Amino acid sequence: MAYTAVVADARQHPRYAVEVAVRLDLGDLSVEGRSRNLSRGGMSAYTADAVPLGAEGTAQLALVLAPAGGDASARSEPLELPVRIVWCTPIGDEHQLGAAFLTLTREQMDTLELFLRYLDEGRARGDDVAPNDPFAS
Repeated sequence: MAYTAVVADARQHPRYAVEVAVRLDLGDLSVEGRSRNLSRGGMSAYTADAVPLGAEGTAQLALVLAPAGGDASARSEPLELPVRIVWCTPIGDEHQLGAAFLTLTREQMDTLELFLRYLDEGRARGDDVAPNDPFAS
Protein backbone atom coordinates (compact mmCIF):
# COMPACT_ATOMS: atom_id res chain seq x y z
CA MET A 1 0.00 0.00 0.00
CA ALA A 2 1.52 3.29 -1.05
CA TYR A 3 0.23 6.48 0.44
CA THR A 4 1.22 10.08 0.74
CA ALA A 5 0.10 13.09 2.70
CA VAL A 6 -3.49 14.18 2.78
CA VAL A 7 -4.54 15.89 -0.44
CA ALA A 8 -5.46 19.46 0.49
CA ASP A 9 -8.41 21.11 -1.17
CA ALA A 10 -11.82 22.53 -0.33
CA ARG A 11 -13.60 19.18 0.00
CA GLN A 12 -15.73 18.26 3.00
CA HIS A 13 -13.45 15.35 3.99
CA PRO A 14 -9.65 15.10 3.78
CA ARG A 15 -8.49 12.63 1.12
CA TYR A 16 -5.69 10.11 1.57
CA ALA A 17 -3.69 9.14 -1.51
CA VAL A 18 -3.70 5.37 -1.05
CA GLU A 19 -3.42 2.52 -3.52
CA VAL A 20 -5.11 -0.77 -2.59
CA ALA A 21 -6.96 -3.38 -4.62
CA VAL A 22 -10.62 -2.49 -5.17
CA ARG A 23 -13.54 -4.59 -6.36
CA LEU A 24 -16.75 -2.86 -7.43
CA ASP A 25 -19.95 -4.89 -7.62
CA LEU A 26 -22.53 -2.74 -9.41
CA GLY A 27 -25.56 -4.89 -10.15
CA ASP A 28 -24.65 -7.18 -13.05
CA LEU A 29 -21.26 -5.48 -13.47
CA SER A 30 -18.18 -6.41 -11.43
CA VAL A 31 -14.90 -4.62 -12.03
CA GLU A 32 -11.56 -4.71 -10.30
CA GLY A 33 -9.05 -1.93 -10.05
CA ARG A 34 -6.96 0.03 -7.61
CA SER A 35 -7.79 3.01 -5.47
CA ARG A 36 -6.28 6.42 -6.09
CA ASN A 37 -7.51 8.12 -2.93
CA LEU A 38 -9.95 7.58 -0.10
CA SER A 39 -11.89 9.81 2.27
CA ARG A 40 -14.78 9.52 4.69
CA GLY A 41 -17.13 10.54 1.87
CA GLY A 42 -15.92 8.46 -1.05
CA MET A 43 -13.04 7.28 -3.18
CA SER A 44 -11.38 7.57 -6.55
CA ALA A 45 -10.14 4.49 -8.38
CA TYR A 46 -8.67 3.27 -11.65
CA THR A 47 -10.33 0.41 -13.56
CA ALA A 48 -9.79 -1.14 -16.98
CA ASP A 49 -13.48 -0.79 -17.84
CA ALA A 50 -15.82 2.19 -17.82
CA VAL A 51 -18.63 2.12 -15.29
CA PRO A 52 -22.00 3.81 -15.76
CA LEU A 53 -22.69 7.07 -13.95
CA GLY A 54 -25.24 6.65 -11.19
CA ALA A 55 -24.59 2.92 -10.83
CA GLU A 56 -24.97 1.77 -7.22
CA GLY A 57 -23.50 -1.23 -5.47
CA THR A 58 -20.58 -2.04 -3.21
CA ALA A 59 -16.86 -1.37 -3.15
CA GLN A 60 -14.56 -3.81 -1.39
CA LEU A 61 -11.03 -2.90 -0.33
CA ALA A 62 -8.50 -4.50 2.00
CA LEU A 63 -5.67 -2.86 3.88
CA VAL A 64 -2.19 -4.41 4.15
CA LEU A 65 -1.51 -4.44 7.89
CA ALA A 66 2.14 -5.52 7.83
CA PRO A 67 4.42 -3.58 10.18
CA ALA A 68 7.95 -2.82 9.00
CA GLY A 69 9.60 -6.16 8.29
CA GLY A 70 6.33 -7.98 9.02
CA ASP A 71 4.23 -10.47 7.12
CA ALA A 72 3.03 -8.78 3.91
CA SER A 73 0.13 -11.24 3.69
CA ALA A 74 -1.43 -9.74 6.84
CA ARG A 75 -4.51 -7.99 5.50
CA SER A 76 -7.66 -6.62 6.98
CA GLU A 77 -10.95 -8.25 6.16
CA PRO A 78 -12.29 -6.58 3.02
CA LEU A 79 -14.03 -3.35 3.89
CA GLU A 80 -17.33 -3.40 1.98
CA LEU A 81 -19.03 -0.05 1.52
CA PRO A 82 -22.14 1.00 -0.43
CA VAL A 83 -21.26 3.35 -3.31
CA ARG A 84 -22.72 5.37 -6.17
CA ILE A 85 -20.56 6.17 -9.19
CA VAL A 86 -20.55 9.96 -9.60
CA TRP A 87 -18.06 10.33 -12.46
CA CYS A 88 -15.94 8.22 -14.79
CA THR A 89 -13.43 9.43 -17.35
CA PRO A 90 -10.99 7.63 -19.68
CA ILE A 91 -7.30 8.14 -18.96
CA GLY A 92 -5.08 6.34 -21.44
CA ASP A 93 -5.96 2.64 -21.41
CA GLU A 94 -7.81 2.96 -18.09
CA HIS A 95 -10.76 4.76 -16.58
CA GLN A 96 -10.66 6.87 -13.45
CA LEU A 97 -13.85 7.03 -11.44
CA GLY A 98 -15.27 8.77 -8.43
CA ALA A 99 -17.54 6.87 -6.05
CA ALA A 100 -19.52 8.50 -3.25
CA PHE A 101 -20.24 6.41 -0.18
CA LEU A 102 -23.93 5.96 0.48
CA THR A 103 -25.41 5.66 3.98
CA LEU A 104 -23.01 3.60 6.11
CA THR A 105 -23.94 1.37 9.02
CA ARG A 106 -22.29 2.12 12.35
CA GLU A 107 -19.99 -0.89 11.84
CA GLN A 108 -18.98 0.28 8.35
CA MET A 109 -18.29 3.80 9.64
CA ASP A 110 -16.22 2.45 12.54
CA THR A 111 -14.19 0.22 10.20
CA LEU A 112 -13.65 3.08 7.74
CA GLU A 113 -12.51 5.31 10.62
CA LEU A 114 -10.05 2.60 11.71
CA PHE A 115 -8.80 2.27 8.12
CA LEU A 116 -8.27 6.04 7.82
CA ARG A 117 -6.69 6.29 11.28
CA TYR A 118 -4.17 3.62 10.21
CA LEU A 119 -3.31 5.75 7.16
CA ASP A 120 -3.08 8.91 9.26
CA GLU A 121 -0.72 7.23 11.76
CA GLY A 122 1.53 6.14 8.89
CA ARG A 123 1.56 9.69 7.56
CA ALA A 124 2.47 11.00 11.02
CA ARG A 125 5.43 8.56 11.13
CA GLY A 126 6.55 9.82 7.72
CA ASP A 127 5.94 6.48 6.00
CA ASP A 128 5.75 6.76 2.24
CA VAL A 129 5.42 3.09 1.31
CA ALA A 130 4.27 0.13 3.36
CA PRO A 131 6.76 -2.78 3.44
CA ASN A 132 6.36 -5.32 0.66
CA ASP A 133 3.80 -3.12 -1.10
CA PRO A 134 2.87 -4.84 -4.36
CA PHE A 135 1.95 -1.46 -5.89
CA ALA A 136 5.19 0.33 -4.99
CA SER A 137 7.54 0.97 -7.88
